[in-house]
Amino acid sequence: MNVQELIEKAKEARKWSYCPYSNFAVGSALLCKDGQVFYGANIENSSYSLSMCAERNALYNALMHGYKKEDFLALAVVADTPRACAMCGACRQVFSELFPAEGKIYLANVEGSVIETDISQLLPYAFSSEDLKK
Repeated sequence: MNVQELIEKAKEARKWSYCPYSNFAVGSALLCKDGQVFYGANIENSSYSLSMCAERNALYNALMHGYKKEDFLALAVVADTPRACAMCGACRQVFSELFPAEGKIYLANVEGSVIETDISQLLPYAFSSEDLKK
């Protein structure tokens, strides 16, 4: 699957967003090595801190279907923004642990702007399990 096809799947996932408070629909598509794609969309709650981002939604969906970090190839994130949609800090932290360092992350908007990156560029000094050791 090429990058544009993955981004189109992330655009499709935006349709499942539940965002009555922010009206900011985000979709994501997580591509696994076997070709399986897991979708995610942001799901809001009136208590904003209880909301779930599209990226984590897709990742957790894949994990709940038995996939592991080493199974993931790429993630696309799309929103209707002036520039490519960036991942929030919480998503960056989760992806730093549960997504492969070499995995491609495509940040995009609905107009076609795309940034190709990876988790080490998005979160260069991630908190990790190594930080918990004495």
